[in-house]
Amino acid sequence: MTLGKKIKVIDRLRLGFAVSMAKSVTFLVRSLRLGAASVLPGSIARRIEPRILELLSQQVKNGVILIAGTNGKTTTALLLCTILERNGFRIAHNSTGANLENGLATALIDNASLLGNLNVDYAILEVDENIVPKVLKPLKPRIILCLNLFRDQLDRYGEVDSISKRWTQVIATLPETTVVIPNADDPTLSYLGQQLPQKVLFFGLNEPENYLEAIPHAVDSIYCPSCGHALDYQGVYLSHLGDFTCPSCGFTKSQPALLSQEWPQMLVGLYNKYNTLAAATAAQALGVDEVNIRDGINNFHAAFGRAEDLVINGKRVRILLSKNPVGTNETIRVVTQSTDKTTLLVLNDRTPDGTDVSWIWDVDTEKLVARGGTLIVSGDRVYDMALRLRYSQESLDSDINLIVESNLQQAIATALEHTPANETLHILPTYSAMLEVREVLTGRKIL
Repeated sequence: MTLGKKIKVIDRLRLGFAVSMAKSVTFLVRSLRLGAASVLPGSIARRIEPRILELLSQQVKNGVILIAGTNGKTTTALLLCTILERNGFRIAHNSTGANLENGLATALIDNASLLGNLNVDYAILEVDENIVPKVLKPLKPRIILCLNLFRDQLDRYGEVDSISKRWTQVIATLPETTVVIPNADDPTLSYLGQQLPQKVLFFGLNEPENYLEAIPHAVDSIYCPSCGHALDYQGVYLSHLGDFTCPSCGFTKSQPALLSQEWPQMLVGLYNKYNTLAAATAAQALGVDEVNIRDGINNFHAAFGRAEDLVINGKRVRILLSKNPVGTNETIRVVTQSTDKTTLLVLNDRTPDGTDVSWIWDVDTEKLVARGGTLIVSGDRVYDMALRLRYSQESLDSDINLIVESNLQQAIATALEHTPANETLHILPTYSAMLEVREVLTGRKIL
């Protein structure tokens, strides 16, 4: 299947100028070690040629694969890239996680020639859930992966229902040849997939042994998206993701294309099993055989900050991005399932994180506090996180060593000092905090 198209001469000239200017900015930023130049080049190029996303994406030979959702985009995108690249395909990918329009443009520009020629087989682009309606028309994706919808940055995005309605409206306008792959375990997305005229493949879990003991506090969509009645859950895997039916109208979970028990999981956390299944389902839809899909999964390495393991001063450090209630509850589950007793939590409230940090009160920090050990807190909102943990401690009358350190570099040093040589230091940062943590630990900036 070849989707690449020829571009008119006048468009080619403007596109070439925009790309060459963007590449010059990239060279300058990287030469001066000012960052990875993952956003600014695309911003400049879009000012010169506003249609640059369309003009570049239409040159992709086999089509654009768009990955959207609240959690798991970066890991799923990188896993799918690994599978396809190991099968000999050339991929354009926004690997730094810059998932707004300027970041998408930059990723395509990075893979284009100075004249604006893009010679890749696939473009795998993770996209912020809020801009999906804006980019579907210029990108015209061949495949859309819909991972999940959770509350995230409510100050900017609003509730999940409003996002899903916008998704449904715009996806329904795409060609019927588009393949949509939603999460069957998310009621909102399962319902979305059932309403679409396109080919729909679902992914999800069939593992009752992994049900949570009870529906957690941080849930978003436990009501039927069709009639509004409370859903009847046989069990939940995380947040509102689970096996469900509606006793009122009969709406029920869609059937996943793959049997989850038969697929391996290389990274910690049940949420990464979802990422694995999403990538495997997409690869299968592209015609990659099962043997080669499994080979890609088995040779996968974690994206930065997403269950990423580092060795610092002879001690193992694991970074678990924790940017919203559901994600943080899952990373806490990973920590509490280990025998390690030192954890560093870093809470920021910058634009990439969302300025409203009230979400930490929906996090089950009691589970982290109950196991005892040493908890170090840092970040721009260090005292908010310290207060949250102190409330958990008092409600449980638990014995923990709580250390409050506003200086991040000192907080990391303190956490390493308290981590025994045979244990792992778990670091749970928000997004901007994760970038800072990695810069301290590795000396390299990501963005």
